[in-house]
Amino acid sequence: MKANVDKETCIGCGMCPSICPEVFDMDDDGKAHTIVDEVPAGKEDETQDAADSCPVTAISVD
Repeated sequence: MKANVDKETCIGCGMCPSICPEVFDMDDDGKAHTIVDEVPAGKEDETQDAADSCPVTAISVD
């Protein structure tokens, strides 16, 4: 499973790293980004929760 953040859409609310800090972090520009290439085993549900909680739907999960 992979997660991607569309930085053009991201508003930097910080929801995703608060839900799943193993996958998401905030960049110096105030936008979220992924910190792993593949979602770690056992973190799939949290990653999907972060994507579902994004207020601007900036996260895609494949």
